[in-house]
Amino acid sequence: MKTILNRYADYYADYAYALLRIVAGFLFACHGAQKLFGALGSEPQLNAMGVAAGSIEFFGGLLIAVGLVANFAAFIASGEMAVAYFKVHAPRGFFPILNHGELAVVLCFFFLYVALRGAGPVSFDALYRRKLE
Repeated sequence: MKTILNRYADYYADYAYALLRIVAGFLFACHGAQKLFGALGSEPQLNAMGVAAGSIEFFGGLLIAVGLVANFAAFIASGEMAVAYFKVHAPRGFFPILNHGELAVVLCFFFLYVALRGAGPVSFDALYRRKLE
């Protein structure tokens, strides 16, 4: 027997996933904007690593947020977050809560999930697929 909450959860699951993907992608793009453009109260990081990370974060975050080639963008973003964790945070200590790497770990696994699941029905990818049918 399904409860009322289960029925709502089933009905709104795709919309909740889209909202989560949009918010995470937008926030990821904000991190990229900080690195690339010095936006949002930050200085641009114009070294090779800063430009590479900023580009993945800004453009990948936008693609994930709108759901356009989100599988590919999320896979690259997941890898970037894994590299960020092991290069920046892990040398400071083993536990993410102590080395301040929680966000990198969460984003790494969330983007891996998006890469495997796809953008979902509320996305430009889905709109494009509908036009092909």
